[in-house]
Amino acid sequence: MQPKEILQRFGNTTAMVVGDVMVDAYLWGRVDRISPEAPVPVVQVTRRSARLGGAANVALNLRALGATAVVAGITGRDNHAADLQRIFAEQGLAPGGLFPVQDRPTTVKTRVISGSQHVVRVDEEADHDLPGPVQEAFLRHCIELLRNTAPVVLIFEDYDKGALSPGVIAGLIAEAHRLGIPVSVDPKRRHFFDYREVDLFKPNLKELREGLKVDLPPGNMDLLRGAVQMLEARLANKASLITLSEHGMYAHGNGSETILPAHRRKISDVSGAGDTVISVASLCLALGLPLPQIAAWANLAGGLVCEHVGVVPVEPAALLAEAERLDLGNG
Repeated sequence: MQPKEILQRFGNTTAMVVGDVMVDAYLWGRVDRISPEAPVPVVQVTRRSARLGGAANVALNLRALGATAVVAGITGRDNHAADLQRIFAEQGLAPGGLFPVQDRPTTVKTRVISGSQHVVRVDEEADHDLPGPVQEAFLRHCIELLRNTAPVVLIFEDYDKGALSPGVIAGLIAEAHRLGIPVSVDPKRRHFFDYREVDLFKPNLKELREGLKVDLPPGNMDLLRGAVQMLEARLANKASLITLSEHGMYAHGNGSETILPAHRRKISDVSGAGDTVISVASLCLALGLPLPQIAAWANLAGGLVCEHVGVVPVEPAALLAEAERLDLGNG
C-alpha cells in the first residue's frame, strides 16, 4: 500500500483506547522579572487553555487520522470531570466511556509556558489503583464497550494513574483475544509486566530501563537487544517497539529487528509524542502492516508532533507529505 491508501484505510477503522484520561491545562504568558520572594520567574499569564491528555490525547490522534476513537477511562465527580466531558464533546468524541468514581479527583496536568519555554508543570491527581469492587465494575464497563463497538485494535494507554490495575489489564486482554482483536500497549512502570501476550509493546528507553531494572546507556544497541530479549521472554509479546528519543526507534518481532534514526527536526516540545507514536503504530498494526513499516510510520509521526509546543495531535497532511517523500508505502 502507498501512503495515501494507508491513511485512507486509517479512516475506516475503529480503535478503542483504555487507560488514564486527563485534562492538559495550560497557562500561557511571559516572564519579565524574577520574584522578590524567591529566585523563581514570575509568569504574567495572558491566556488559558485546556486540552485532552493521556489516553484521551491518544484518541485525538486517532481521530485526527480519520479513525473512530472509543475511549474508556476514569474520572472523579468534580468540576474537572465536567470540563473533560465538555472537551470530549467539542472534539467530537463520545464521553460514554468515561467512568466516574466517587472520592477521587479527575487527573489534571497544568503546564505553565512562557513564549515557547515550558516553565513548570503542576499535577492534580490520585494515582493509587481503584478499590477491588470499583475495579470489577470498571472492567465490566470496558468489556461491554469493547463488545458493543467492535474495534479493530485495543490500545492500553497507561500513565500509572490507577485506571489500569492487574485485574482490568488481564480481563481486557483475555476478552480481546477471545474476540480476535490485536492489542497494543504504551506502558508505565507499576504494571509493566502485567501486559502479557500482547501484539505490540511500546515502552520508551527510560521505561524499559526501569521495568527491567537494568542499565541501558543511550546508543548501546547490544545492551538494548539483550534487554528486549529479556522483555519478550517475560511478556511473551509478539513485537516490541522501543522509542529512543534523539536516537530514533528500535523494533523487534519474529526474530527480526529494525533500527531507525530520528528524523532531523526543530524540537519545540516532546510532550505527547509517545501518544502519537502508539496511535499511529496501533492503526498500522490493525491494517496488518509489517513491523518495519509500523516502526517507520510511528517514528515519523512522533518526530512531527515534537515541532509544536504543547500536546497536540499529528497533522495528517504533514504526515502524508513526509511519508510520500520518504516512500513509506514500500515497507
